[in-house]
Amino acid sequence: MIDVPDLPLNDGHTIPQFGLGVWQVPNSGVAAAMNSAFEAGYRSVDTAALYRNEEGVGDAIAASGIPRENLFITTKLWGSDSGYDGAMRGFDESIGKLRLDYVDLYLIHWPGRSGSKYVEAWKALEQLRADGRARSVGVSNFEISHLRRVFDSTGTVPAVNQIELHPEQPETKLRAFHAEHGILTEAYSPLAVGRLVGNRTVGALATKYDRTPAQILLRWNIQLGNRVIPKSVRPHRIRENINVFDFELADDDMATLTSLGGRA
Repeated sequence: MIDVPDLPLNDGHTIPQFGLGVWQVPNSGVAAAMNSAFEAGYRSVDTAALYRNEEGVGDAIAASGIPRENLFITTKLWGSDSGYDGAMRGFDESIGKLRLDYVDLYLIHWPGRSGSKYVEAWKALEQLRADGRARSVGVSNFEISHLRRVFDSTGTVPAVNQIELHPEQPETKLRAFHAEHGILTEAYSPLAVGRLVGNRTVGALATKYDRTPAQILLRWNIQLGNRVIPKSVRPHRIRENINVFDFELADDDMATLTSLGGRA
């Protein structure tokens, strides 16, 4: 079983660097994917209200037999422009479907169009953290302007910003802003929804390191210091994906990947 390192968060908690994403996995299929992941050493699962599979995630957690304290569960608030009361209701619905007393990380899924609404939602997340119902709180798909508004309005820095991140979209400026303010960068769609798996440059590096293209792309994110949550429902892919902690990409190969910058 793979031993996944933990990364520190700015609130004193830690988070596994690698987890399973379950976007687009239906309730009927999420338990099988999670079981394969747990067998391979995953202890972190990322879901969301939008994914409509929180019930299945909760069922898989309950059936796993893994002590709750050994799992790291993330879910996300949809309709982040719903303000304080809406965020509280959204959290109650999610935690009820998951059948948990708390989540390890709760995120605002999108900033929405109204800054005042996502700031009010953020205040609800602060209260959930204070109450111990969400151990850590953060955001997803926030840009620098959104993050600055949260800072300026509340004085609190999110623990995490979950963003699409891969060599075609390295988000260098946003990652630098995260580093400056102590925000962990969490990467979703690390394979560019599969587009980069067939990239010739990635393929050449896969041959060089005797790894799969997916492992090369995931290792790139790992070496940047990011948390990464690839999605898969295939047991062999789930096992392959997490097997990225026993090799390193050379600096020039890291630079080559970062410089892809949108080339197919």
